[in-house]
Amino acid sequence: MERELSSRELSGIGCNRLARFVAFVGFAVLLRAAGLCAQTVPAQKTQDQGEMSARPTTDQNPAGEGARAAQDKPTQPEPEFKITPREAEDLFHSVDEILEFDSKETGLAVKHSVKRRLTSRDEVVRYLTDHMKEEDTRRLQRSALVLKKFGLLPRDFDLEKLLMAMLREQIAGYYDPKAKTVNLLDWIPATEQEPVLAHELTHALQDQAIGLEKFMKKGERDLAESKKEPTAADIENDEMNDARQAVVEGQAEAVMLDYALKPVGHSLADSPEIVAAMESEMENGNVDSAVFKSAPLFLRESLTFPYNYGLKFEIRMMEAGGRDKAFAAVLANPPHTSRQIMQPETYLSGEKLQPMRVVDFARDFRGYERFDVGAIGESDTKVMIEQYAGKESSERLYRDWRGAYYYAVHAKGNPGGTLGVMYLSRWASPEKAGEFAAVYARALTQRYKSATEVRKVAATSVEAGGQQPPFTIDVLKGRHEWTTEDGPAVVEAQGDTVLITESLDAASVGAIERELFGATTAAAAGGRN
Repeated sequence: MERELSSRELSGIGCNRLARFVAFVGFAVLLRAAGLCAQTVPAQKTQDQGEMSARPTTDQNPAGEGARAAQDKPTQPEPEFKITPREAEDLFHSVDEILEFDSKETGLAVKHSVKRRLTSRDEVVRYLTDHMKEEDTRRLQRSALVLKKFGLLPRDFDLEKLLMAMLREQIAGYYDPKAKTVNLLDWIPATEQEPVLAHELTHALQDQAIGLEKFMKKGERDLAESKKEPTAADIENDEMNDARQAVVEGQAEAVMLDYALKPVGHSLADSPEIVAAMESEMENGNVDSAVFKSAPLFLRESLTFPYNYGLKFEIRMMEAGGRDKAFAAVLANPPHTSRQIMQPETYLSGEKLQPMRVVDFARDFRGYERFDVGAIGESDTKVMIEQYAGKESSERLYRDWRGAYYYAVHAKGNPGGTLGVMYLSRWASPEKAGEFAAVYARALTQRYKSATEVRKVAATSVEAGGQQPPFTIDVLKGRHEWTTEDGPAVVEAQGDTVLITESLDAASVGAIERELFGATTAAAAGGRN
């Protein structure tokens, strides 16, 4: 089944931070679970259309010479499905009915009717590409380099190519807040667009209530292109866009699922198994998209975050305070971090994390030029640990994140040279900081062709308390350094803080260490700094 592109992305490509910790602003597709809803609701059946219908999968064609021969045999492409004028007219009429349903579900008033328009696939793709700005391309290229530096994308991965392919594959309807219009697609059966309409018309109600563009604009600042160096407040607010995106999409997902469940007499409130099934499908990669399945883990998780975790956040808000709490109240007072989305209790309790300590960038990096900078949120941390050490380690550790940011640079006068990076994180305890340090240190040997520890110090193994059956985990303390083909790498755990530097010169690393930890670290390093 085709899937939709949300109003936020279509209102201006380049405003959403897909890969949050690399200031990934510049891409428009966020994958939804509309198809998963259809799979889990007995009363609603779907069939693939258009480009997707022509793609055989291993499930449809079991292994075997005959099956492979059939697959290899050239076939004529099937003509793309087009809805009839009568179907389009009926779909147009359903907009007002679904809008009223959405209004009752959300408590958000219908202040005026929503314009509607039937559009073709080529028109949608042209709209998207026409709205791609030069600054968006720069951000996309910058993001790709930083992701590759952290080992979250392969070094030869073409990020722009994958994202543009997903644009064409994944669209299934959208609301344009500039034109105040819901766009219906002429290549998807009308019956399949009705749940999508329930999702998109929720965006129309949000727009009428708070102004979607204004709402999202508060989180759009690009720290990398700011003339000033970022402050602790800038770092703290750097995930605001992601949190607001999760609220906007989570609300729309909740309404869409209730609309799909209504014909069988159920709702989200009495059908938790629906949400559980969706989560399982997303987490296991069982999404009907060849492009999505081919994407690296970090991109898959980033694409689904606002829909998956946004929906769970909204369900928790409903449990805590009903419809008004989940919709109007959250729009009026939205969360501002991925931690608050992933752990709704932190939002409900008003948790305030201590701001991260920001070093004197201009002084410590005087031989460099800033390339990129931003927060590394709890959602990013979860995926990073899973990439480096597996899902079990990630689930055990990511909730103990208490703040992080990165600062990426190029040597002055050499913008095409090796990218250097500082990554500072804080954890719930020294033990958790040491565990993350050990995870990151082990990953260095996987990310670089040659990574040799300068002074080899074995990690300490400690018993994981309260675990059944008991097991041990590695904890890294103090300062550890490696040589790599891209220069030195340092992983340093001091108390609840982990400092990581890669491909930076000794003078800069020493200046950062003295600022964060005092003279003790430099002495421990043998006076090298």
